[in-house]
Amino acid sequence: MLDLRSLARSHTDIAINALSGIARNGENEGARVSAASVLLDRGWGKAVQPHDANVSGELKITIRKIIEGKE
Repeated sequence: MLDLRSLARSHTDIAINALSGIARNGENEGARVSAASVLLDRGWGKAVQPHDANVSGELKITIRKIIEGKE
């Protein structure tokens, strides 16, 4: 018996063709951008999102204690 993941993967070609068709010929820009984004994410991975946290004072000390295993 196929599990759900295997069953879904068996439709990969159909899904990629549908997404590429929408990316090429979608009736609105939002649909085209969304389909193109999904295709790029699947093919190349999601873009790295930089994280910039401005942490100060007591929170910084608490985080350091947790990381160093002192709390």
